[in-house]
Amino acid sequence: MASGGGGGEAVAWVPQEDGLREICGLLEQQVAPTADDKSMIWQKLEHYSQFPDFNNYLSFIFARAEGISVEVRQAAGLLLKNNLRSALKTMPHANQQYIKTELLPCMAAADKQIRSTAGTIISTFVQIGGVAEWPELLHALVKCLDSNDFNHMEGAMDALSKICEDIPQVLDSDISALSERPINAFIPRFLQLFQSPHATLRKLALGSVNQYVMLMPTVLHVSMDKYLQGLFLLANDPTPEVRKLVCAAFVQLIEVRSAALEPHLRNVIEYMLVVNKDQDDEVALEACEFWSAYCEAELPPENLQEFLPRLLPILLSNMAYSDDDESIVEAEEDGALPDREQDLKPRFHASRFHGSEDVEDEDDDIVNVWNLRKCSAAALDFLSNVFGDRILPTLMPIVQEKLSATGDEAWKDREAAVLALGAIGEGCINGLYPHLSQIIAFLVPLLDDKYPLIRSISCWTLSRFSKYIVEGAHREGHDQFDKVLTGLLRRLVDDNKRVQEAACSAFATLEEEAAEELVPRLDIILQHLMWAFGKYQRRNLRIVYDALGTLADAVGGELNQPKYLEILMPPLVTKWQQLSDSDKDLFPLLECFTSIAQALGTEFSQFAQPVYQRCISIIQAQQLAKANPVSAGTPYDKEFVVCCLDLLSGLTEGLGPGIESLVSQSNLRDLLLQCCVDDAYDVRQSAFALLGDLARVCPVHLHPRLAEFLDVSAKQLQNLPKLKETVSVANNACWAIGELAIKVRKEISPVVLTLVSALVLVLQHPEGLNKSLIENAAITLGRLAWVCPELVSPHMEHFMQSWCIALSMIRDDIEKEDAFRGLCAMVRANPSGALNSLLSMCKAIASWHEIRSEDLHNEVCQVLHGYKQMLKDGAWEQCMSVLEPPVKDKLCKYQLQ
Repeated sequence: MASGGGGGEAVAWVPQEDGLREICGLLEQQVAPTADDKSMIWQKLEHYSQFPDFNNYLSFIFARAEGISVEVRQAAGLLLKNNLRSALKTMPHANQQYIKTELLPCMAAADKQIRSTAGTIISTFVQIGGVAEWPELLHALVKCLDSNDFNHMEGAMDALSKICEDIPQVLDSDISALSERPINAFIPRFLQLFQSPHATLRKLALGSVNQYVMLMPTVLHVSMDKYLQGLFLLANDPTPEVRKLVCAAFVQLIEVRSAALEPHLRNVIEYMLVVNKDQDDEVALEACEFWSAYCEAELPPENLQEFLPRLLPILLSNMAYSDDDESIVEAEEDGALPDREQDLKPRFHASRFHGSEDVEDEDDDIVNVWNLRKCSAAALDFLSNVFGDRILPTLMPIVQEKLSATGDEAWKDREAAVLALGAIGEGCINGLYPHLSQIIAFLVPLLDDKYPLIRSISCWTLSRFSKYIVEGAHREGHDQFDKVLTGLLRRLVDDNKRVQEAACSAFATLEEEAAEELVPRLDIILQHLMWAFGKYQRRNLRIVYDALGTLADAVGGELNQPKYLEILMPPLVTKWQQLSDSDKDLFPLLECFTSIAQALGTEFSQFAQPVYQRCISIIQAQQLAKANPVSAGTPYDKEFVVCCLDLLSGLTEGLGPGIESLVSQSNLRDLLLQCCVDDAYDVRQSAFALLGDLARVCPVHLHPRLAEFLDVSAKQLQNLPKLKETVSVANNACWAIGELAIKVRKEISPVVLTLVSALVLVLQHPEGLNKSLIENAAITLGRLAWVCPELVSPHMEHFMQSWCIALSMIRDDIEKEDAFRGLCAMVRANPSGALNSLLSMCKAIASWHEIRSEDLHNEVCQVLHGYKQMLKDGAWEQCMSVLEPPVKDKLCKYQLQ
């Protein structure tokens, strides 16, 4: 395909006519709306891409092909852009130069689409290769901006806006061939363009400057006053996109540069109040972000307080559904209609985690799409948490007025008022508390409202008061609790999908708070959940699984009665049998079974064998698919492996030693070892959780590969920088080592010092690591010391200080007891090793609320008395005198006086 000359002098590249004609023909077919076989066209274009100068042809077609349609030129440009991502780094320099030379004039092309595509290609070039190798680009951009020709200026701004958005730091870097950073040339020109008569240039210039608020290059810092003047100049711009960018600038500034806004804060707030009511919803939405940003920045509340009487009515007004909101149309959809594929959001399974830190729940999600309504509710939530009950005198009369509005046309206002009650349910709880009974009594009948969106929001708002509904049941009897419960159960079997979803989620929240209060009502709860199970389409079925799992977690073994199991298990088992091993609808069902297995304990054994065997089969099939997807006939999806490992953990936890017969007849050990070395961290995380669970109940089956399990576990702890990225894997591996150690005892001796050094590294460098890993490292170190004190104690002086600090942070439990048995064993073996850390050791001992094990209490007594006898001539008394009084008081129970 290539053309060019030999000889000593380089000859400019020119395309061959045949090649040019053929590629243009293919591109014409590709953009034709009636093109039959796009894949065939792509294959031919892919074939051409193997030729070194194919991208030159694309550049030529894009930049200069005469008589070719703009659509074909654009297609050539976009294909060139995609090719650059994979080919630029290995492309010959001459080809790069040719493409660059062709591109620059396109920024000033007469056609807007060509200018825009040129900007996209240039931005891709810069993203991959930077600007240092393309000084001509910077000169061309400056020249275009200074030209006063609209096409030139817009083409340059288009390219610059894309560079600023994708890789802003490139322009704010030192470049050896230049006397100053490129951004120093551009920011003053951007600010100048704020005054352009062309809306496009104002928009692109403002958007580009906004990209640098976070980075704050020196040139912007010193131009801050000019930037702010420009923002106020553009505040009432006739173009909505410009006003939206002004709002976005103020939001960013309040988040990261609030000091710059301080002198102008009153004006900014006044402006935001006006644009929060803008006719353009996107402008109003951007303005609305300001209130949450202000609260999150923890700025003085008093600066905002005087504006609340004007702000709160605006937020409440914006919380009402607009007439054209898609949710109104969706809310009318019949619950019997099957879900469309696009309705099924991807779902992600959270890998099993052994530790003290709870994973935060996802935010309450009342609307899936972020819009002005949701943003206004979030702002109200933030304001209620900052101002608390101070917002109630202004807010509640408006809420009450909207709630009492009658007539069909007022339903949106009523719905917004119910949403507002839910939004302030946390921040204003003290002020609402005396009236909660009336509020709940008002909300319960709304569960039966004729408007589905009022029924659904009432479910959500009631769930925000779950804690108080349950507390009220303890204090004043169960009448109101039962009304809420039965109301939510009625809505579980609503005909409307949106209401089903809201009711199921609200019920799951209530379950978590109510726990044992649910036990007397299990019959009716299970009946409604299983009715819902039979009624729901695929998307909402996932929420039923979650509610069933939450119920199992909440009531535990109380579920373990034949009458309940007869309602619960047959439909789940039927669904389990209907789904294929590659059906992603298995994920939530696997999670649900995990909770049920843990709740039922050994009683789950009647269902265990097929569940266990299927998990093994799925893991095997996925590992085959990973190695060879073609022969497996199914694509690899690690989520199946993670879910199955976690269900096996749930089975192990539930069945205890009863899992042994299943493990002994399978190849779980070998599959598990493979999963422990998987390249995906969430697979490893779940694998080490299962390893620890199996170590507890049937270590004998891990025995043949014990050394390998210990080796891969230790490796998860040995690379500190990498460990911070996969801290949950390290956490579970650390816990599994401890569980193995106390089961295999002395057999851990050959690797005990390797394990100890890895754990000490964690304890001595806790910065950036989570609390759970540090706790697990301290416990596991203690367990290793307990089983091999003679090997660990000679090294104890190197880690006693950091170890004791970590031990003192752990709550009383059986694992802490194990760690202190290790401490006592080491001190007996090497008393002098702890002398320099005696104060830290005393503080760690004082961290116990109560040592329940009598023999451990006695061992700790002996350790302390041993040091009291060892330290003569007032040294012990000197040591005790520097301890804080609460620590000394705690040590009194060990009879040291």
